[in-house]
Formats: sequence, structure tokens, C-alpha cells
Amino acid sequence: MVNRCCIVGCNKNGLTFHRFPAWRRDHGDQVSEITESCRLAWIAAVRRPNITFHSIPMSMRVCSLHFHSGKPANEMYNSHPDWAPSLNLGHTEMKATKTARYERQETRKRQRTDSTPAMDETVIDNLVPPGKPYRASRYKTLYCFCCLETPAPVEDGADQRLLTECDFCQRRRDEIDRLLEEYRALKCELGQRKMDEHFLKNDNVKVKYYTGLPHLEVVMGVLACVGPYLIQSTKVLSPFQMLFLTLMRLRLNLPIQHIAHLFCVDRKTVSKTFSNIINVLHARTSPLINWPGRDALHATMPHQFVEAFGKCVAVILDCFEIFIQRPSNLKAQVQTYSHYKHNTTMKYLIGITPQGSISFISKGWGGGRVSDKHITDNCGILDKLLPGDLVLADRGFDIQDSVGLMCAKVKIPAFTKGRCQLDARDVESTRKIAHLRIHVERVIGTVRNKYTILSDKVPIHMLLPCKDEDMTFLDKIVSVCCALTNMSLSVVLK
Repeated sequence: MVNRCCIVGCNKNGLTFHRFPAWRRDHGDQVSEITESCRLAWIAAVRRPNITFHSIPMSMRVCSLHFHSGKPANEMYNSHPDWAPSLNLGHTEMKATKTARYERQETRKRQRTDSTPAMDETVIDNLVPPGKPYRASRYKTLYCFCCLETPAPVEDGADQRLLTECDFCQRRRDEIDRLLEEYRALKCELGQRKMDEHFLKNDNVKVKYYTGLPHLEVVMGVLACVGPYLIQSTKVLSPFQMLFLTLMRLRLNLPIQHIAHLFCVDRKTVSKTFSNIINVLHARTSPLINWPGRDALHATMPHQFVEAFGKCVAVILDCFEIFIQRPSNLKAQVQTYSHYKHNTTMKYLIGITPQGSISFISKGWGGGRVSDKHITDNCGILDKLLPGDLVLADRGFDIQDSVGLMCAKVKIPAFTKGRCQLDARDVESTRKIAHLRIHVERVIGTVRNKYTILSDKVPIHMLLPCKDEDMTFLDKIVSVCCALTNMSLSVVLK
């Protein structure tokens, strides 16, 4: 057996101690097989009952006395006599390795290397492509192993034989270069098709088409805002991809299954990711739908509004409806069926500033039996009005009394009220109001066209109240779409 001082410790000077070799299973089959054999050889040589293949204490060492050269050889060099300990083992079951055979092999290798003939300049000239300078570093492996093993021809045939062998090596090298170039091209193409940051880089057309945002910097700004709050449930999707697929679904209303194919993930992963990101976006981007102060309104009031109504306009109101799937409950059908749209809908009140940014969006209301006046009175927008503010609205907003309670005014187009036509004053007033109120319809059109999920029928499960919240998932989607729209240029010309 190996001396105990070699395994546990030794007080002799000049000795070195070496760990047992590790089994490298993650470096390929060949490396795994060789390192496993090396570890087994060490264990067989030591013959300690408390040492097994899978249980070797970290303190166990083998000293240099058991190796010919005083240290173990590289574990991959299995022909070396010091591949495993063989000297002074304390038992006769394993014979000591002999170094004479190994030294003869090394001598023959050195002799072959030293006897390699120098490359003739004419051969180099024939091998170097025309018009390209010769670089020794490119041709240092010109004599490959197959060339060295070929018996040397006689006299005039020597150069020709050498040239034939090296031409083969050159063709092989050219094929390797071609495959490497093809690999780089395929890797670049794969990177361009992968749905990540590089897919949108330096291409604002793609960014606008897939996200609705003006350029990639805005997308990265949104990611920086919501990134710390994202729950990365899977390592398959990066935070950018989680945000990207959410924006794609809002923008293009792509089916969940189609997005799953694009990102090479499961359908449930896309559905869960979309819900989580919408919740985070709603929480982080809601402040972008901001009711500005009076000083900010006056400082940025477009000249069209100043010429028509001075600097009093605070908000322009309108309602829009989103189609939803038909509920199975009869009462819900009655509450959501819109005679104006001839379909089941959810109605939202939207308010924009004179500059064209969205400053208010209400929760959803069933579009069947609720009026514009009822939504305005109960959605909380009246609490934001200040004395002296002016509200522009359509004829359906009979809210003069409600707005008057806030010491504000409302301007709506005039009614004929049984008259054949409006008088000149009412015509001019109606023209001014219609000319400026049209901006809110343009903003609504921008939101619906930019994020087409609002233009198609919404699944009924999006109308269910969110857990512990007084709003539906559709309310969050509408709020997020409005906030994202505020990140783009305004439709109102200043």
C-alpha cells in the first residue's frame, strides 16, 4: 500500500503533493473517457479502502515519490509513464512503468521533426495564389502529418510528390475556410431573424411596424422603466423579448400561437408573459397619462386654440367603443349591446389636451345603456377641472350643469332646436368648435390604428375584474395603449 505519509502529509523536504485527477464529463466523450480512466488508474494504484471513484476526500494527496519525474503527467497524455503513480506503491499488484520505451518514442518523433526538408522556394511560389504576398504564418502547417509519413521520392520526382501532397492540404484548408465563412454568414442571418434587440437595431421602420413607437431608443427607455419590475418566469425569453412580444401583440393583434412560433416558446409562456408585462406596464406608464397644470397648459397652448377661445381650453372630450365577444349572460348582453354600433361593446371616455396628448382615460362601461353624460359624471374627470376651465365636447355631452358645478364651462356644437337652420353666430361658433374638436377624433383613430388589438373583438375573459383591483384587464390594455401613444409625436400641429 502507499505510505500513509504520502496520502495524509509528509514532513520531508523537497516533496510535492498532488490531487487525484477529476473526471471531466462536460468536455466531450473522448475527454470524459480518458479522464475517467486516469482517475480509476490512480485509485487502483493507491488501493485505499476509504477511497472510491465518487468519494475521494479533498485532503487526500499523492506525493512526488511515486512518479518517475517527480510529478504526474497531463491526464490527457495516457502514454506517459507518469500518467498514474507507479513507484513505491507498497504492493505488487501493479508493476512500475518503464520509461525506456517512452523515451525511444520521443526520440523517433524528434528525429522525424529534425529530418523534415526545407521548403523549396519554387514550391512556395506555386502554392501562393497569384497577386497575394507570401506569409510564412499562413503556410507554417504546410507539411501536414500525411506529408511527413509519405516516403521521400527520388530525385526529380521529389518536388512533384511534395507538391501533390501539399496541394491536397491546401484544398482541405480552403474547404475549412469556406465552411467557416458559411458558418459566419448563417450565424449573422440567424441573429437577424432572432426576435431581440438586434432584430430592430438601426431600422426605425421595423420599430414602428412591430411596436408602434418611433425608434429603438424609446423602446429601450420603456424597458429601463419596467425592467426592474419584470418577473422573468423563464430563461428562454430575455426581458427585452418579454416586452417586445407584448408590444407586438398590442400593435399587430397577433394570435398567441403565432407569437409562440416566432419566439420559439410554448403558447402558455406567451400568454402568461403578456399578462405579466401588461400589469407592469400599466403600473409604470400610467403617470404618462397626466392632467397638466394650468401654467403648463397656458405656456404650450397652440395658436389655433388661442385665436378661437383664448387660453381657457383645458380638455377635449369624446367617447369611443371597443367591440367585445358576445357574453353568454343575457343581462350582460343587454348592458353591452350598442344600438349605434349594432354590436356588443365597451365604452371609454377619453380626454386630450389642446397639444394633443392624452390626459385622461376612464374605465370601461357597457356600451348598451350608458350615456356619455353618465360616464362623464361618474368617471372622476370633473374633479380635475378648475374654475374658469373650458371643455370642448360633442353634442351628446349634455354636461353643462355638471361642469357648471365646478365653475367651468363647456362648449358643444349648437342644436337647431326646431329651426330650419342655424343662425350665422351659431354657424361660426359650431365651425370653431368642430375645427378644434376634431383633434380628439384623430387621437382616438391614432390609438386604434396604432394598436390594432383595440380594433378587433376582445375576448370575454379580458372583461373579468383583475384580482384585488377595481378594473378589468381590458382597462389596463387601453391605458397602456394610450400611454404608449403619448410617447409618439402629437397629431396636433403647433
